[in-house]
Amino acid sequence: MSSTENKSVASGSSSRRDDIRHALHLFRQNPLVLVGLAISSVTLLISVLSPFLVNPALANDTHSLVKNCWNNPIISWGSNISTCPGAVHPLGTDAFGRDLLDMIVLAIPVDVRIALEVVLSALIIGIVFGATAAYAGGIIDEVILRITDIFLAVPGILLAIIFLFVFGRTFTVLTVAIVIIWWPTYVRLLRSQVLSEREKPYVEALRAMGAGRARILFRHIVPNSIYPLLVQATLDIGSVILTVSALTFIGLSPSDLLPELGNLASQGFGYFFQAPWEIIFPGLTILLISLGFNLLGDGIRDIFDPRLRR
Repeated sequence: MSSTENKSVASGSSSRRDDIRHALHLFRQNPLVLVGLAISSVTLLISVLSPFLVNPALANDTHSLVKNCWNNPIISWGSNISTCPGAVHPLGTDAFGRDLLDMIVLAIPVDVRIALEVVLSALIIGIVFGATAAYAGGIIDEVILRITDIFLAVPGILLAIIFLFVFGRTFTVLTVAIVIIWWPTYVRLLRSQVLSEREKPYVEALRAMGAGRARILFRHIVPNSIYPLLVQATLDIGSVILTVSALTFIGLSPSDLLPELGNLASQGFGYFFQAPWEIIFPGLTILLISLGFNLLGDGIRDIFDPRLRR
């Protein structure tokens, strides 16, 4: 790398550091972002500590004598609710006699893991194909765009359901099914960013200095175009959790005993009047996690987009 390119890169790095410092300052001043950060951080912390907080083997430990029961005196559901004998269950038990709070703690890492795998996979696919399409142009751009059009034209949930029915209901198939419907958005988003970025003066300067096409694209253009994708990825974590929960809620769970938020709500749906907590608390957990990541994503978008900074 020449000294001129070194100076250009150093100047760009210094400018990015200043932007990041200013962004963190704005981050601390936005209360909604802090709320989203708190919810998201607690969610991720529970995901990491879940095996230490609750024994995973309890997911397969059923007790027919204490199913659909409640003994938390703080909330009263009415006189027709059966009382749990023995140990206190803060959120009652489910249709299999398992402690619902324990199952929710075990379910959170399942949903978060799938969401992170889907978002990371879609992000990588979006970077590779979106950047290649925009920078190469011509026939490569057209082929990639037409492929994304095909996937965008098919209803996402329907495509995922078909995929699960054909290849079986397992964690791997569930994750791949959602990745299949998620990646086109990232390709389109990065392509539009790269198309704008490649026309800037510093790219022309790098070309004039003899920098290779791949180096310019992945060393300079992509890092300067990545912020919208990071915002989208943060927003999509909550959206993926909603999608996973929706698929398991309609009966596409790998197992009835699987501690997953949508599956827990699905199992409780048939006992709504007998044990309403079985669908209310998993549903509230899904809502809270999705809200947290959406608030965080909205805040990051406002911070890193100069046009939307408040």
